[in-house]
Amino acid sequence: MKIIRHLTPTGPAYAALQPDGSARTITGDLFGAFQLTTQTITPGKRLAPVVPTSILAIGLNYVEHAAEGGRGAPEVPVLFMKSPSSLQNPGDPIELPRHLASGEVDFECELAVVIGKRCKNVSREHALDYVLGYTCANDVSARDWQRRPLSGGQWCQAKSFDTFCPLGPVLITPDEIPDPSRLHIRTRLNGEVMQDAATSTMIFDVPRLIEFLSGSKTLLPGTVILTGTPHGVGFARTPPIWLRAGDTVTVEIDGIGELTNPVVEEPCATASTPPAAGTAPLSFR
Repeated sequence: MKIIRHLTPTGPAYAALQPDGSARTITGDLFGAFQLTTQTITPGKRLAPVVPTSILAIGLNYVEHAAEGGRGAPEVPVLFMKSPSSLQNPGDPIELPRHLASGEVDFECELAVVIGKRCKNVSREHALDYVLGYTCANDVSARDWQRRPLSGGQWCQAKSFDTFCPLGPVLITPDEIPDPSRLHIRTRLNGEVMQDAATSTMIFDVPRLIEFLSGSKTLLPGTVILTGTPHGVGFARTPPIWLRAGDTVTVEIDGIGELTNPVVEEPCATASTPPAAGTAPLSFR
């Protein structure tokens, strides 16, 4: 099933895309009992397919990406977190921060895994039983905060600016992706391919990541796991390629679709427009 979250006159709602391009409404709790109805609708504005309870992200999960950053393959998964307020819808802009960043903002295509039910101490063998679905993610990163001597090492700060976690365009249920290690993933910047890899080259595959993460913490329904990015990111290029206002960046995963976002400067706050950091989370609920 291809599940979308979209805006209706009464607020956000879920629907399932059909082969003919139409959509049917979904009722109930996506993280509990839900039902696909026979009611056909025209979807409204597309939203991020879930509002995460938490965003757990994995670094250095492809050998070539670790190498381009001057690192070896880690012995265990490298975990960092992104703020849920970094969530962004498909089609809405990635905003380049006006404060606390020098303009070194980078792209990272990633496969995102959405946990569907409470998950703790789960074995690799049963890990995929807890997956609600898969979607595309862009782990946008302020590299000056992550890598510079005066601020380097602050991964959570670097990756948690508002709009730095686009998700979408759909949530694909596991019946359509029985093996998440057999997907192809790429990033295109202004139409040019920047990253191009297979999820089979992950160091730690999806079942291993779920086993590892659930061994130390309860994964609540709605937890989003970003599984790492392959090589080809902007900071590792000569010269580096940073996101600039006017760019368009697309993350594409075979079997899921394309997540496209324009890039803009963060709007200036005015008396009639509150700062984005104070209001952004509300737009997703």
